[in-house]
Amino acid sequence: MEPTVVDPPLSAIERWRSLPAAQQPDWPDPVSARDIMAELANCPPLVAARECDLLKHRLAAVARGEAFLLQGGDCAERFDGVTADTVHNKLQALLQMSAVLTYAASIPVIKVGRIAGQYAKPRSKATETRDGITLLSYRGDAINGHEFTSAARIPDPRRLRRMYELSAVTLNLIRTFATGGSAALSEVHAWNQAFIARSPTGRRYRRLTGEIDRALRFMRACGVDPAAVHTTELFTSHEGLLLDYETALTRIDTHTGRPYATSGHMLWIGHRTRDLGGAHVDYFSRIANPIEVKLGPNVTPDTALGLIDKLDPHREPGRLTCIIRMGTEAIWDRLPDLVHKVTASGAQVVWVCDPMHGNTFESPSGHKTRRFTDILCEVESFFAVHRALGTHAGGIHVELTGENVTECVGGGADITFGDLHHRYETSCDPRLNRSQSLDLAFLVAEMIMTPERSNPGTAPRGRPGPVEHSPRPPNGPRS
Repeated sequence: MEPTVVDPPLSAIERWRSLPAAQQPDWPDPVSARDIMAELANCPPLVAARECDLLKHRLAAVARGEAFLLQGGDCAERFDGVTADTVHNKLQALLQMSAVLTYAASIPVIKVGRIAGQYAKPRSKATETRDGITLLSYRGDAINGHEFTSAARIPDPRRLRRMYELSAVTLNLIRTFATGGSAALSEVHAWNQAFIARSPTGRRYRRLTGEIDRALRFMRACGVDPAAVHTTELFTSHEGLLLDYETALTRIDTHTGRPYATSGHMLWIGHRTRDLGGAHVDYFSRIANPIEVKLGPNVTPDTALGLIDKLDPHREPGRLTCIIRMGTEAIWDRLPDLVHKVTASGAQVVWVCDPMHGNTFESPSGHKTRRFTDILCEVESFFAVHRALGTHAGGIHVELTGENVTECVGGGADITFGDLHHRYETSCDPRLNRSQSLDLAFLVAEMIMTPERSNPGTAPRGRPGPVEHSPRPPNGPRS
């Protein structure tokens, strides 16, 4: 298989500037913005090209149906959230989910965090109004402040330098955690926290970790002590929204002569910026990283094939991941034809389910939230479609945190609408807490192990039938 072909000269990366670029900040001081970009262009890369190539190699196994991608983290990282404890809690949540999936489903799990760069967010509206006051929308700490004041909401390019610095700090914490013994499988019991230990999911997790401990003791008794159980691979990802920032951190690898976005191992194109003739698609087509594109309910197979032709012209396994974010009501109607036609074209993409973004609604208290049952329903539907078509359900992409927040309703902890105000801490979209994330991991493991768990119905022409949890209207009453 030929590698991804990109134009070697770094100047080719700049061609996106002649194309429509959606969701870019309007910096009040363009001269200051250019100075910041020039400064970033001289900074060391945050990740190495060989790490990006390794992730692409791992994702090629997912594309072949031999592994599973677990991608998760904050909706939007905050500058004040970069502490050793908060970073470790996020990573432990991912590792707990990975332990469940790997051990219960007996499949290698590729772990990718929405971390060390997820500081910018696209918005549907340029302004926000509260109590008759209208200000610019909060667009992530990389652009402006979350506080509802006119001063905080002014875009400030100096924030990009701060994003770079904190991403570097986070990456150092990740590497220390991944290789320093804290992520060893023998430490799985230590990953429990009090709120997990008291929950039904926590008890279930303790039983699983007991089985892992016994398996590790058996291997040691047999003289087997593989290095893989003492360390772990953790990769980083974020939405490549801010093209000036990504361009400033693009570097030519001296060994291959190919350009890499060195802000993270894997970047994705969002739902609002995947215009085939737009700047984001052009930039992404020229970097050698593994990349992702989000596909919503309005994406046609022809549009998807056009994106694949542009982003992965040589059909390189591991190069392109398609993140499906359709919602429980649309996935049955839209996904089967999409998967069928893309697969028939010869494309070898990784199929991943984002069950979060299509299932967001406003609670009676005004909090933006998601139902755990809706999240589960979309994942079940995703698995059922792939089961019916004989393709590989390659992974899940979820917004989660390692903290005991109350932002999504339902799950083993049975959070209700009345609980949302207790610890509603997100600066943008609601996230699963660690207990809910573990609930989801156990249920996904069952779908991988048991085909009928993800295909409970039968429908004509090989298309999957209704799932056990039928979708509810987004603003319907909570059962």
